Amino acid sequence: MNYLVIGIIFILALFAIRLSNKHGIPALLLFIVLGMVFGAIGIEFEDYGIADNFATFALMVIMFYGGFGTSWKMAKPIAKEAIVLSSLGVVATALVTGLFCHYVLGLELLEGMLIGSIVGSTDYASVSNILRSKNLNLKYNTASLLELESGSNDPTAYTMTMVFLSVIIGTDLSIPILILSQVVIGIVMGFVLAFVIGKLLKNLSLGADGLYAVFMVSSMLVTYAITNLAGGNGYLALYILGIYLGNMEFRGKRDIVFFFDGFTEIMQIGLFFILGLLSNFTKFIEVFPLALVIMLFITIIARPVAVYGLMLPFRLKRNQLKIISLAGIRGAAATAFAIMAVNSDAVISIDIYHIVFGICVLSALIQGSLMPPLSKRWDMLDPSDTVLKTFNYYQSKAEIGFLETRIHPNSSLIGSKVKDLNLSLNFIVAKIKRNGETIVPRGDTIIEENDIVVIGGERYFDESGQELIEFAIPSGHQWANHYIKDLELAPDRLIIMVQRKGSDIIVPIGDTLLLEDDKVIMIKVDHD
Repeated sequence: MNYLVIGIIFILALFAIRLSNKHGIPALLLFIVLGMVFGAIGIEFEDYGIADNFATFALMVIMFYGGFGTSWKMAKPIAKEAIVLSSLGVVATALVTGLFCHYVLGLELLEGMLIGSIVGSTDYASVSNILRSKNLNLKYNTASLLELESGSNDPTAYTMTMVFLSVIIGTDLSIPILILSQVVIGIVMGFVLAFVIGKLLKNLSLGADGLYAVFMVSSMLVTYAITNLAGGNGYLALYILGIYLGNMEFRGKRDIVFFFDGFTEIMQIGLFFILGLLSNFTKFIEVFPLALVIMLFITIIARPVAVYGLMLPFRLKRNQLKIISLAGIRGAAATAFAIMAVNSDAVISIDIYHIVFGICVLSALIQGSLMPPLSKRWDMLDPSDTVLKTFNYYQSKAEIGFLETRIHPNSSLIGSKVKDLNLSLNFIVAKIKRNGETIVPRGDTIIEENDIVVIGGERYFDESGQELIEFAIPSGHQWANHYIKDLELAPDRLIIMVQRKGSDIIVPIGDTLLLEDDKVIMIKVDHD
């Protein structure tokens, strides 16, 4: 029965993702509502310990892949602004919110500061989802600024949450030392481990499909664990690791992108659904007015105060400041930190989980719904800008493929111009590698000996499921030491690739000599 429920949950979640992508509704909101519905019909879950462990792992995946998908080329022009907002912006928002909770709402000072710290960061998944699904091509590179800020500000909120939890518990640890160690060790470990893992990726050939994804998950776990053991911020180190590796080119990157696309979705589904299950509707209604007031204060006062104040030296446009202020959507990290607070040794007099839960639900619903119309009203949409990522992003995910071929000595193509190549098919010469340098091909570019020519075109997906046959030629096989043109192949079969030990992949022609231990890949076409 449990497996049936899990299966139904994931099927419903897939429909929720489609609805989210189509209408720009934050996935956080849909999954939480789904969890609340299941809770209302009798599926109970109140284990904050399990939820804390799952939330920690889910945030690790989300933080790492948020960094991995960040194009540093696009982010670099607005990096200063984004870093200021993701650090000082979180601190300012948290402190202003905490003071409001204490002096206006009457909460204990430390508990108010804890709430402010927990909800201090913005949600990458929600911000990114709205930008992309609604195609919000924001002016002045604002989309990249928001994505970089929301992807990198969770570590600051985590550090502040740890600080105020430590104060509430009454630990003897020096707060300045705690903050300094979290930040400095997190940054140092992130860069050191990223450099080492990057070198391994460049020099290791893992071979089998899927092993690069396994290696990347293992690297993620090792980075987080070592950084935490050293006293640093593991989430910060993971984000740095993600940015460093995501902006490298290495074999297996496409596999990693597709794996983490699905893996991150599963983690988000699981996390948001557990958050919904943990919520009690009666308790949610009880704290709803308090959550609404705090959420409105953050949106109307705390976030704009932080944005306008800290962005003053950067001279941003007034309409740009408005949309940046509005885009401060709270989400997954905040609820995960709230679970961490409930699960800690701190004695807290308020229902902090449901307060934070309510803030996040209302933030996703109200701010998420207002971003598309207000972006248009404030004249922030620009058709010439883009929310999409780099060329490598397309190479990894879009239905475009690249093939390379080396121009061998005595090739008939030597001396030919690119425009003279027989490209009547729908291909294009994407680039030429010559003596270690990249040449952007033009019509008059001359093909030279030993050039590596990269050809791009649309990937082919075989809906008919034609069978690829792969086998190694054993000793004594009838094909060994024979040319392909001399083989008596059936009309419905074609050798499309030969892989030889110690050699590169061979594109077969009639004069290709097959040897023992060659791996042959052949296509077999079945006719009805």
